[in-house]
Amino acid sequence: MTNPHSLYLHIPFCRHRCAYCDFNTYAGQEDSIPAYVEAICREIEFIGKNAPEKITLHTIYFGGGTPSLLNPHQFEGILKTISDQFDLLDIETTIEANPGTVSLSNLKDLRSLGINRISFGVQSANPSELRMLERTHSYFDVINAVTWARQAGFEDLNLDLIYGLPLQTLDDWSATLKLILGLDPEHLSLYALTLEHGTPFGRWSSRGLMPFPDPDLAADMYEWADETLEAAGYQQYEISNWSKPGLECRHNLQYWRGLPYLAAGAGAHGYVNGYRYSNVLRIKTYIERLTDSQSPNLEFPLTPATVNHHKQSSQDDMGEFMMTGLRLTREGVSVDTFQERFGRELEDVFGEEIENLIQSGLLAWQNSPLPMGEGTGVRVCLTRRGRLLGNQAFARFVT
Repeated sequence: MTNPHSLYLHIPFCRHRCAYCDFNTYAGQEDSIPAYVEAICREIEFIGKNAPEKITLHTIYFGGGTPSLLNPHQFEGILKTISDQFDLLDIETTIEANPGTVSLSNLKDLRSLGINRISFGVQSANPSELRMLERTHSYFDVINAVTWARQAGFEDLNLDLIYGLPLQTLDDWSATLKLILGLDPEHLSLYALTLEHGTPFGRWSSRGLMPFPDPDLAADMYEWADETLEAAGYQQYEISNWSKPGLECRHNLQYWRGLPYLAAGAGAHGYVNGYRYSNVLRIKTYIERLTDSQSPNLEFPLTPATVNHHKQSSQDDMGEFMMTGLRLTREGVSVDTFQERFGRELEDVFGEEIENLIQSGLLAWQNSPLPMGEGTGVRVCLTRRGRLLGNQAFARFVT
């Protein structure tokens, strides 16, 4: 375990579950937060004590749900448990937050605990779009949240936005993005709306109560955003992510580079020691599994909360490495890195798939200096067209 690891912690509580959301989240169960915090601390301890050697972490990410519903004392307990079990190296610690759930005092407390990055779920600056999405904040809440975060000492902010909404025009989208740029965030994540099965949006669309997103218009929105952000000094480094130079999200790069990340919390997913694994979804069940006094004998990194796990084959890892690596729009998949990771030549394994995708205009070979201090080297990357049709490329590498 020479590579620094990352740790993802899932906080599944929300005050309201939005109509488009298909994440593992629950509204109206905030009374369970104290017991949940105790349970997640027990799981962290289980992971640390079960590891064959002390693990070094370089990123921590609190996702949700709405992690900002936890109070600073609860974050302090979790972070202390982490520091007791792991070595921390130049740590990036991110918390997701809804703009309407933070205050200046609260943010100052979080910053004093060492949390140094916030991702605000903005989604839109348009009041009618926020109502449609069933978001509980206004754009004025966003302005306040960003202002307070700066006053609290946060120098690394991400703002999440959704485009391709029903009835949204290109002018609507451009107005939102221009307002967001006025807040000068270090990082932006832009996601096209997808209608997920089982969500209210999915049901309404299937019944004809809501129009389906227009993929051509969404593509226009994406391309306009890319051009606008580039002109504003942001670099696209992943299909859905842009940052100011040197301020890429290190935690998410861990995922996309196929590097190990631990998981704790209800519904959390991890990839360590050759395992892809996930935890039980329900809050009550998660707490019960971590409250049991018995300590089962499980192979690292599995815990009493684990319900699904799969030991990866080399072919699994190589295919997933291609799928996630190609999401990195400038970095792509390096020939040298692939050989170092798997002991095989990239073209020996996937030469036919790569050539077919090059012929389709979705991939291209690059041989220029790599971004983010990664040196130089031959690599395969998505083309601009490939960024719009990425799923067609990814499907060629995963069986």
